[in-house]
Amino acid sequence: MESWGNSTTVTEFVLLGLSRNPQVRAGLFVIFLVMYLIAVAGNSLIVVLIVVDSHLHTPMYFFLSNLSFIDVCYVTTSVPQMLVHSFTERPTISYGRCFGQMSIAVCLAETEFLLLAVMAYDRLVAICNPLRYSLIMNGKVCIILALGLWTFPVLLTLVTFLTLQVNMCGHNVVNHFKCEVQAVLKLACSSTRINGIIMVLASSFTLLFPFIFILVTYGRIGFAVLRIRSAQGRGKALSTCGSHLAVVGIFYGTALAMYLRPQAKRFTNREKVMAIFYGVITPMLNPMIYSMRNREVKGALWRVIGRKVGK
Repeated sequence: MESWGNSTTVTEFVLLGLSRNPQVRAGLFVIFLVMYLIAVAGNSLIVVLIVVDSHLHTPMYFFLSNLSFIDVCYVTTSVPQMLVHSFTERPTISYGRCFGQMSIAVCLAETEFLLLAVMAYDRLVAICNPLRYSLIMNGKVCIILALGLWTFPVLLTLVTFLTLQVNMCGHNVVNHFKCEVQAVLKLACSSTRINGIIMVLASSFTLLFPFIFILVTYGRIGFAVLRIRSAQGRGKALSTCGSHLAVVGIFYGTALAMYLRPQAKRFTNREKVMAIFYGVITPMLNPMIYSMRNREVKGALWRVIGRKVGK
């Protein structure tokens, strides 16, 4: 068998994309261009606001800025390439770029899975231990958590991809708009059973376990919210947690359906639609459902605008 790193039989991959119809591809170009611009602009604005406004220098917004940064990087790994390929008769990607795109996308996705779990823990402490919140979630703890959720996925991704053994012997047409791991593995002419086991184990550490942790955490938060006597306090807690759960539901739901289920022999359009949800739609929606509805973020935006106008 040949490993990912030294395969010489395949030098490039052909990406089928979402459609081969020129009119459909032109329409998809406009749709995805708008979605990409919204995702990049919205998430970049969130990062800038959190950095420049001292009112947002709290653990919750610190982790939110990490989420927005990840989303900008994640959506950029595939959408610009998809837009360029919309006007290409034979969209191709080199073997090295394909490998790089897969590893970066997997690493960013794993980081976001862990980050959402950390954000759930932050909300748990804020709601269940409000008097000790600043002590438990101090600056040092936040930095350590951030370093961990960025470092662990990098190491896990390196180990996962370096241990994958795949023999690519000529099949190079990928039924996808990007180099998705599951889609590329289906082109292997050698057995991918071991590779599948490795992927499931890696997904369990960064996808299944954090998801279970989030469910347990929000179960505890739910009981705590029910004990809040103030209707205003209960509403504020539910608003913050509801936004977080919306993000978790979309991102985790599609990712779990993709990676923790029996794999078919062929990669279908349904899998491509799921990839659009967690790779494009979620990064676009995050700023709107998680930040723009937040009064503190809106206040920071108006303060920044006010400074610019006042100069």
